[in-house]
Amino acid sequence: MEATVAERGQITLPKAVRDALGLTKGSVLKVELEGSRIVLRKSVDDAISRVRGKFALDADTAQGAASE
Repeated sequence: MEATVAERGQITLPKAVRDALGLTKGSVLKVELEGSRIVLRKSVDDAISRVRGKFALDADTAQGAASE
């Protein structure tokens, strides 16, 4: 796969990559240099923030976790 650098330094990630990683508008990627390579990593913080508040615990589970 290839991506071309645009005038303002932007690239478009191939759709197959975006789909495989679940990347959508506003997704945060970490950018790292490893020698002559550019490494993009999906931000774990971003993934966690997207699911925060979407899962509910029942009262018994919450009480058990709090007493441990």
